[in-house]
Order: sequence, then structure tokens, then C-alpha cells
Amino acid sequence: MRMNFWNKRYLVFPIDIILMMTSYFLAHLIRYEDIRLFYIPEQFFVTMSIVVISRSIVFLFSGIYKSLWAYASLHDLVEIIKFTLISSLVSTVAVLFYNRFESQSRMVPVLDGLILLGFLCIRSLSWRLLRENLKTGSFHGKNTLLIGADKLAVSLLTDLRQHKELGLRPIGILDDEVAKHGGEIQRLPILGGIESLPDWIILKKIECVIIAKAGLSPKNISSIRSICSEYKIDLRILPSVTDIFTESSPEKHSLLREIRVEDLLGRDTVTLDIDPIREYLAGHVILVSGAGGSIGSEISRQVSQFKPSLLVLFDTAETPLYEIDYELRKKYPNLNLQSIVGDVKNLSRLSYIFQTFKPGVVFHCAAYKHVPLMELNPSEAVLNNILGTKNIADISKISGVEKFVLISTDKAVNPVNIMGASKRIAELYLQSISLNSKTRFLMVRFGNVLGSNGSVIPRFQSQIQKGGPITVTHPDVVRYFMTIPEASQLVLQAGSMGEEGEIFILDMGEPIKILELAEEMIRLSGLKPYQDIDIQFTGLRPGEKLYEELLLDLEGLKATHHPKIRIAAVTGIQNHLVFLNKLNQLFSLANANKNEEIYQLFKEIIPEYIVHKDYIEDTKSSRVGNKDGR
Repeated sequence: MRMNFWNKRYLVFPIDIILMMTSYFLAHLIRYEDIRLFYIPEQFFVTMSIVVISRSIVFLFSGIYKSLWAYASLHDLVEIIKFTLISSLVSTVAVLFYNRFESQSRMVPVLDGLILLGFLCIRSLSWRLLRENLKTGSFHGKNTLLIGADKLAVSLLTDLRQHKELGLRPIGILDDEVAKHGGEIQRLPILGGIESLPDWIILKKIECVIIAKAGLSPKNISSIRSICSEYKIDLRILPSVTDIFTESSPEKHSLLREIRVEDLLGRDTVTLDIDPIREYLAGHVILVSGAGGSIGSEISRQVSQFKPSLLVLFDTAETPLYEIDYELRKKYPNLNLQSIVGDVKNLSRLSYIFQTFKPGVVFHCAAYKHVPLMELNPSEAVLNNILGTKNIADISKISGVEKFVLISTDKAVNPVNIMGASKRIAELYLQSISLNSKTRFLMVRFGNVLGSNGSVIPRFQSQIQKGGPITVTHPDVVRYFMTIPEASQLVLQAGSMGEEGEIFILDMGEPIKILELAEEMIRLSGLKPYQDIDIQFTGLRPGEKLYEELLLDLEGLKATHHPKIRIAAVTGIQNHLVFLNKLNQLFSLANANKNEEIYQLFKEIIPEYIVHKDYIEDTKSSRVGNKDGR
């Protein structure tokens, strides 16, 4: 019968027995400096047998033989040291019980342990060293320069030398830390700073550059990309651990990937306070409305990692709901998952779901979000974004849900469009019912997310693939951006904080000029803006404004324990009954499709709301004033 691989690793055990016997012999020889140990051979061999047997028992039950020689590491070395010390202690006690070290020096066990430890370390690391030397011999491949001299570069360098099939031959490393210049990593020289990249490309005939440094600034990445584009050098970046674990499927990442737009936006890695998140998610029934959408699906992925007792996915769009259901069942086979097709506007359907599954935490992500479409369909924005939120919030309050988190938007601040105004009213409603409620109603407000369905980046990518032109609404338009995983993780973190009715503001970083984003995406495609791909301006679409805000003038801002989350002061409404009466009027107008009346009623409910055509006129006047120098 063929011996399986697990058993094969125990073939080293006889070698270790020989090493134990040899170390015991050498310990005596070193201690006594002669062969007097053979004067009483019976005593020597009996005590050696006791020592070898004692050590063998410890080693066999230690698990050190499960390690693979070819991948021996510092962890394996620590394990060897630990169990060698334990076996020395056990064998010394055994000998002590046998003859109390009669006619034997107590220095022998110490020497024996040290010699054996040296033998075992050499035994464990020799195969890895031999294997790496055989694999990392000279070979032909693209001359490759690494950017960054840290742990990430060390791991990459090891992989590149072991995997010749990648066809990459490391030549040197560049890093901006002057103290590292002139040093070496695995015999690879650190040549200098990143600014010297053009010189080394020419001098070393570099064909590929790999960024292997975590936290490299967007300015540096953009500079490196420009240089590589100028010299027609292949540029790759090593994905971070966050990239790997937040991809929706393993096929989407590889050892090395191309530069993405996200790398140029300066988004720092999110650090989460896991314990409070786990406390309100693990073992609880979680419901995610709009689970098939960009944010809803990512929140579902993030929640799944915390092992809820049941995850209920709720969406009116069956195809996206099926896709996230299939993905989660495949990735988390032990996850208790229930996918429900339904509409937040259907109050009876919501009642059935809450009575059946009894969720303890609700993430309300279901909403119409496309600004120009909602400007043309205000009645649907009212019914879905406001009435739908009211329905699921009311049911949550009645059902005793512990925590309700609304996904809001920066467009709710001083809104000039129906979508933003509808989300602002949804915020106000939650604040109004949060008083004297056992359910904690929280709102999380952030800007655009990279790569979401229908967002600007996928549209630009499609236009570039078709040869252009790229269409930008206005040369001065700016937006806040963050990645979908980052936004979703911060939503979960915000859900662990705060009191009822609070609005959490996510740190969106610096706003990005859409024109510059379009130009950078063209360059990332290896093309030149305005030459290979033209950029055309189409004018602001219905409901759009030049820049978005995250905070109303009336709202204060206070810090939380998380550096990327702030809390806006609760403004709320002054008269709850008047507010409810106007909401009912709004729903009646929406059901009757009276769009003009909806605009006017919005202005009554939200004083800061500006109809888009008035906003455009104000913007034009402001630009004329600036042009005249006033």
C-alpha cells in the first residue's frame, strides 16, 4: 500500500534518533575530554536509552514532524527549540529517577541539549536551503526592479526566485529610506531612492518594475507610472492583504496586478476595532435590505465573516440577489443564509419577514441612487427612498430590532436633487422616531464608491475600451470617493457606536476632480489624453452639482474613537406631527405622479433644498462674478 504524504514526514524520526545518540555521546566526550564513558558501558548505554526514549516520546507527540522541510521558517525553529528544551527536562528527570546522576556530571544534559538543538536546526533548514539553491540558480528573464525594501519585498523576492515560470529576474531594489541605501536583501542590492528610477532603467536595462511597498503615496505611484510609461516598461503592483481578502472571488487577484485607479487616490487601509463589531453581529440575526446592490452585497460579505446565527438577504432585484446568495453559499458553506425577494414599499411583505426571521440588526441599503434618473422620476424616489425607509424602520421599531443602520449619502447635504432630498427626509424621519425607542436608529453618510454599479469609473473604462471620447459633465466638478470594502467596513464599525438618531460621517479624504480622474484613467490604459482619447464636456445633468458636502451648516461635528468616523450633531425636526402630515401629503402626491407639487413640498420640508435649475443659475452667476474678479 502506498504510504501517504503525512506518514512520509515521519521518516525523519530515525534520523533524529541517530542525532540524539550522537549528541549524547559528544556531550560526554566534550565534558570528560576522553573515552572514560566506556569504562562502565552498561551505565552509559542504559542512561542513553532513557534519554533517547524520553526525547522520542516528547518529539512524537509534539507535532514537529507535521512541518514541511521545504518551507521551514522561524516558527518551525521556535517549535524545535521549545520541544528540545521540554525533552531535555523530561529526560533529565528520568535519569534523575534512575540513578540520581551517579558517576555522571550534571553538565552533560546541558551540553546534550545544546548539541542536539544545533543538529535539529541544521536538519530542518538544510532541505529548504538546498531546495532554494537548486531553484534559484541563474536563469533568463526580464530584468526586474523592485520598489520598496521591507517585508513585502522580501516575500516577493523569495517567490520570484522560486517561480522561474514568471520570467522575472530581480536586479535591484529602490527605496526612499536613505539609511537602507547600499544594503542588501537576500543578496539583492538596494540601489538608491525612487527618484533614481530613470537612471537605473537605462543602466540595468530594466524591463519590468514591481511596486512592493505598502503605503506608497499616490504621488509616488503616479510618478513611477509616468516614468514606466515613458520608457515603455511593464509596471506591476503587489496586492496588499486587504486587497486579497476583500476581493469577491479569488479569480480577481493574482500574485501581481496592474496599477488601478484606487492606488492613485490615496486611500489608507482601514483598521477596524473588531471586538465591538463581533459583539453585535456574531450569533445574531442580521437583515440586509438592498443586498444585491454594490454596498448591500459588500456589507453582506463583511457580515458573513462574523458568523451571524442567520443572515437574511432582501432585495427586489432577483438576479443580483441570486448572485450574492450563490457567492456567499460557496464561500461560507456553514453560513445560515436566507434570501428573500421583496420590496420595501410592500408593508405586508416586510411584516411577514420580520415576524418569521426576527432580525436583531438591520442594514437598510435599499434605495434608488442614480441622480439624473430620480430627477426624472421623483415619485418613485419618494416611494422607494422615503416610504420604503419609513416602512422598514416602523416594522423594526415595532419588532424590537436592537439596531437599525441607514446607508445615507453626501447628496443629502444641501440637496439640489430629488435623490439627495429623499435621503435627507429619510434621515429626518429616523431621527424623529428614535426618541423613546428601544431600537437604536443610526445613519451613515458618505460619498461615491469606486466601482459601484453605474458609477463614473466603470463608465470611463467602457468609453476608453471603445476608443473614446470620455464624457465629463463639467471641467470643475469634484467628488468624494472611497472603495466599496472601505465604506462597508466603516459602516459596520459605525454600527457599533453611538446613540439613537446620530448621523455618522465617514472620512472621505480629499475630493477628486473628475477631469483629472478621467485623464489618469486614460494614462493607466497606456494612452494619452486629448490625443489618443478625447475628453468632451456635456454639462451638468439634472440633479448634479459641482461639488458635494458631507455636513450641513447647522450640524456640528464630534470625534469618535475611530479616526475615520465622525458624528454630526442631531438637528432633527421641531414638530413631529407637522412633519408626519407633510410626509403623508408627499406620499399622496407621489402616488398621483404630481412631480411639480413634489418639488414644492420638498422645499417646505427641507428649507435648504434647492431645485436644480435654480442651482444651475446660481452656479452660472458665481462663475461670472469670479470671471469679473468680484
